[in-house]
Amino acid sequence: MKITGRNIKRRLYGVSKLRDRMSRARYFRGHNVHSPFVYSLVRQVFMRSKPMSDDRSFIEALIARGVSEKRAVQLHNLCVHCGYSSRSIDDAESDCSFMCVSANVEPARIAAFAEAARKRGATLAVIAPYKNREREAACREIVAAHTCTTVDNRAYLLIFNNHLPKQHFRL
Repeated sequence: MKITGRNIKRRLYGVSKLRDRMSRARYFRGHNVHSPFVYSLVRQVFMRSKPMSDDRSFIEALIARGVSEKRAVQLHNLCVHCGYSSRSIDDAESDCSFMCVSANVEPARIAAFAEAARKRGATLAVIAPYKNREREAACREIVAAHTCTTVDNRAYLLIFNNHLPKQHFRL
């Protein structure tokens, strides 16, 4: 049997991402997460497919910005679970408890959003942190400099500014 280049490519498909998958596998469904807060996020927010309340205005606003419905429901459920009463999308000046940065915001402006959220004690969600290299680098710098808990869900990066210790979870 002759081994051709095409068959080898098919057999090795996904090997380049194996390290990333293995590093995230330990947090599958909250297993091995030693933070009660993050464990409750995984079990009660990320694993829930239906909205926790009837108000769909935030979900519709996120979908209008290009977020998938599944991720929009997760972010809505996060707001309900954590008790965030005020929310904003792409507005660093608003005084709210939960801020979202959509994929349309330039990577250079993400640090300003993180600083504004830190000053207010708000939680920041950066949508599509791996959209391009510049955005990924900006998110890594924010995580490295951040003093509280961060949760990387591949589709969005959650940056909490509260009493939690410095930890980084890659789900």
